[in-house]
Order: sequence, then structure tokens, then C-alpha cells
Amino acid sequence: MTDENGWLRLLAEKPGHSQWYVDRFRRMARDGADLAGEARLVDAMVPRGARILDAGCGTGRVGGALAGMGHDVTGVDLDPRLVEAAREDHPGCRWLVGDLSDLDLPEKDFDAVVCAGNVMAFAAPDSRVTILGRMRAHLGDGGRAAIGFGAGRGYPFGDFRADAETAGLAPDLLLSTWDLRPFTDSSEFLVALLRPA
Repeated sequence: MTDENGWLRLLAEKPGHSQWYVDRFRRMARDGADLAGEARLVDAMVPRGARILDAGCGTGRVGGALAGMGHDVTGVDLDPRLVEAAREDHPGCRWLVGDLSDLDLPEKDFDAVVCAGNVMAFAAPDSRVTILGRMRAHLGDGGRAAIGFGAGRGYPFGDFRADAETAGLAPDLLLSTWDLRPFTDSSEFLVALLRPA
């Protein structure tokens, strides 16, 4: 028996959660909240017109911002309602419904993979190495992954780093925020910039 995906468990407990999530980010965007911090970091990592995979894209806020910066974005998420919202709000991208542990796109040459929004902490524990390996398999030469999630979500940062190593990803830089603050032992968030080992 496999461990359960935390997002799917949450949806089983709260069937309206996906719509609440969509409404929350749409409201934040209308109110002028800065929702593009992750996108700015990834934009700085890649050349103009880069091919970017938004893994666990949710409502498309990160991938949509990257597309607005001129990048070619493909987003994948397992929640059909979130993907529907991404298609509605950011029509210039390719948004797909899919499980990251089964990710097998024809393209294996992305300049970057971004995985924001605690996606890795929601992933079923027994799928995490597989997901990280699928991300690695989709990176082209010189490509890097930017993965971020918070502490206290059932996925200790040390376990993540060990899983990334098992999946063939090595750290280039560890940060405690998407706005480039250094990672320390007391950090409450991790942003890992990883490259194929």
C-alpha cells in the first residue's frame, strides 16, 4: 500500500478546497499582492525565452508570471480544478493534468523546473524520490530545478536533500526564501536550486 498524497487527502476531507484555493489567489491578485517572487528567481536563472516546467503548477500563478516574462511554460498538476483555473487565468501556457510521479513529457530539455507552493511536502512520502527523478529526467543540458517548501510539513529538509541526492540532483544553492536570503539551520523555509549530478 502506498502513502497518500496530502493534497488528495485534503480534498477528500474538504471537497470545496480546490475552489477556495482558486478564489484565494484570484482575490490576492486583484488586491495587488506580489505573487511572482518565485517567478523572478527562476527568471534570473535562465536565458530569455527559456523552456520551463512548472511542476505542481496549481492555479498557474508562477508559470503564468514566467510566461509574461517571455518564457515557454508547461505546467502540470494533479488537481483538475486548479489546472482549469490556470487555463482560464493564463491562456498563453500549456497546462496539463497529471501526477508528477508519472511525469513523462515528450520534451526532456527544459531549462528549468520550478516546484513551488509546498508541492513536495504534499507528495506521498513513497513517491518523493520518484518525483524528483522525473524532474531530473526532464532537465536539458545545464538545466536546474528550483524547489521550495516550508518546515513543519512532514518532510524534514535533511530528508529532502537525501532524496534529491538519491534522484541524481545535487545542490547548487540553498536559500531560506525565494528572495535570496541564505539558508541556515534555523530556516523555516527551503528553496533548493539543484542541478543534475
